[in-house]
Amino acid sequence: MNVDLASPDSAPPCGDRVAVAAKLAALSHPARIEILLHLAGSEACCCKDVVQRLDLAQSTVSQHLKVLVDAGLVRLTPERPRSRYEVDREALAALSGAVSGLLLSCCAGPHSGPAR
Repeated sequence: MNVDLASPDSAPPCGDRVAVAAKLAALSHPARIEILLHLAGSEACCCKDVVQRLDLAQSTVSQHLKVLVDAGLVRLTPERPRSRYEVDREALAALSGAVSGLLLSCCAGPHSGPAR
């Protein structure tokens, strides 16, 4: 998901658009944003740590963590007795670049070139 931010055609290519949309969809819930912010502020933590921080049911936090893991924004490391979760900073940086490229492309206005 590398995007050339200097190019007016810097929107993500079609294949990447699906991946970008899936990652943005994973961030479309306020609880998942809070979970991501909590994880970003720590090395790695277990579901119980997130539950205590957000005052949500364990099952709810587990479901939200699964969405973030499935989207590739959070990494899961199975450990005994508890699995650990951590932010995938590279994935977030790539998403940030793709969104920036998309916004730059939209702000650049109409241009002639092949549709992607």
